[in-house]
Amino acid sequence: MDSADPQKNRFQRLSLARRLMIGAALWSLLLVVGGVFAMTAVYRAETQNLLDDEHAATLQTLSRAIRPLDDGTGRIEDLEERHPPDPRFTVPLSGKYWIMIAVDETGARMGDIRSRSIFDETVELPAASMREALDNPGQFINVNGLGPAGEPARYAIQSTTYPQRDNPVLLAAISDRTLTMAGVDRLRTILLVAMLALAGGTLAAMALALRYALRPLDRIQSDITEIREGRQAALSGDYPAEVMPLSEELNKLLEHNRAIVTRARTHVGNLAHALKTPLAVLRNEATGESQLDDVVRRQSESMRANVEHYLTRAQAAARAEALGVRTQVLEAADGIARVMNKLFAADGKSVTVDIPESLYVRTERQDLEEILGNLLDNACKWARTSVTISAQPEESGLVLINIDDDGPGLSPEQRQQAVKRGVRLDETAPGTGLGLSIVADISDMNGGSLSLEESPAGGLRASVKLRRA
Repeated sequence: MDSADPQKNRFQRLSLARRLMIGAALWSLLLVVGGVFAMTAVYRAETQNLLDDEHAATLQTLSRAIRPLDDGTGRIEDLEERHPPDPRFTVPLSGKYWIMIAVDETGARMGDIRSRSIFDETVELPAASMREALDNPGQFINVNGLGPAGEPARYAIQSTTYPQRDNPVLLAAISDRTLTMAGVDRLRTILLVAMLALAGGTLAAMALALRYALRPLDRIQSDITEIREGRQAALSGDYPAEVMPLSEELNKLLEHNRAIVTRARTHVGNLAHALKTPLAVLRNEATGESQLDDVVRRQSESMRANVEHYLTRAQAAARAEALGVRTQVLEAADGIARVMNKLFAADGKSVTVDIPESLYVRTERQDLEEILGNLLDNACKWARTSVTISAQPEESGLVLINIDDDGPGLSPEQRQQAVKRGVRLDETAPGTGLGLSIVADISDMNGGSLSLEESPAGGLRASVKLRRA
């Protein structure tokens, strides 16, 4: 088997609510991560654009703050009154710097004029950016690098030419990016916390909404349980439009099931009549004393017993398939006990019933009476004076029914033989030997079982377990 199958089956068994919540959680996680990344990137780009715009204004101011000398040397004069007015350019290592660099025809650095904020530090412009600026006069070259104090910085470099000077002058504006990067980090943290809180709140609201939205399915499950246990016959109540078709189809299925069971019972009854009538005719005709009459009587009786057995099984099987059956144990037991007390009163035998009124089983009343009738009949035949029928619920969801007599009982070997079809431990007693076999079959068809053991009263205990309703 494919090793992925268990994982696939585990996912298929997930509830609808859990599947939706897992999907929503994954989508929320994707939105949080993607949203934080995207908004942080946009904020970083905007702050960088603001720095670049500020640098462009600084470089324009610097281009007007120098004037080449007319002495033929190509030297430049610094017009200090035209320097950028930002006071941070005068504070040492303030994070705002500018520098003007004179280069020769090879691009080598000849000298520079710098802002006071650079102090005694050395400023090395990125070589590749310097070459690009020299190749593209007047164009702003923006690049990240390290500032005078080794801090992360943003550079704007421009080369400017003058008629009185053969070689260009490089102008550079530099800003510390430490605060900008810290702002990006703070924004990322705030966005992450806010979006996680929003996603968590959304998931919580979705969980509550799902719980409310799926409540009709819980009602259907509860109603089906009530139907199975016999407390109601069909799904009832107002369901949402999306669930109503399901309710209607389930009711149709239940009705179809009842129709099938009814037809099965009818056919079984017809078959019983069709078979029993010819057998009765055969028995009635074989009234002579000849060997043939004796053979016909014995074989007819055997056929009648087998027909009775299998018809009883067929009827029980049909009833066991029905949904919504529910029978009170005490009511069925009381009726049969009264009959047995009348039948065996002359023998000095009595049947005592000790069953709570609250016990119900998921078995047709006719099946329960068939079970109790056979067991009480056997118990009364072999009891000395008394038979007791009791019942109690079990934690496994079953009802345990015990029938105890004070008769001679059976050995373990005899108990095993007694439940076999057609076995009669005492050939002198009336009967076909099918009673316990029928009880075992009906119990099994109704999800229960039959067992025989020694009774506390000294005789035999017959224990039947049936599903509790």
